[in-house]
Amino acid sequence: MIYVLERPATGAPRAWFAYDAEDLIERVADRRGLTPWEVWDRRSARELLAMCGEQPEAAGVGERLPALCALGATHGWDTPLFRADALLGRGVLAATALDPLDACAAALGSGDLQATIWRDETSAILAFEDDTLAAWQGAGWRARHALREQLVATEALADA
Repeated sequence: MIYVLERPATGAPRAWFAYDAEDLIERVADRRGLTPWEVWDRRSARELLAMCGEQPEAAGVGERLPALCALGATHGWDTPLFRADALLGRGVLAATALDPLDACAAALGSGDLQATIWRDETSAILAFEDDTLAAWQGAGWRARHALREQLVATEALADA
């Protein structure tokens, strides 16, 4: 499981979890009023063209969809292209691999909210046990308590 701690500028910190990266992307999109592909996406130029009902070999496709054809010509039709609006800008595609958790953290962290994401139970538990962790700065014991409650609720940590 993936654990998330949100620390708003005002109000109580809250922690929640996602089962995997795909679930995290969906939940972040929902929380921020975005579509999942605005948070993080990976598609080739060929796949993007197919979503428009076209193929690179189709006659006149370059005139109908010049931007997608330019992506295919520049990066190759089957090269994965990544989108993460909070990291790259709205609608920007890059051939450089982007971690979906980094994209989720950036999407959550925009505005008056700070977010920390732990990739698994072990790292979340180790963070909870670390008194000096930066995630606790400013939010103090309330942030640690929110993470602890989530770890207990998912049975990653015993309630003692």
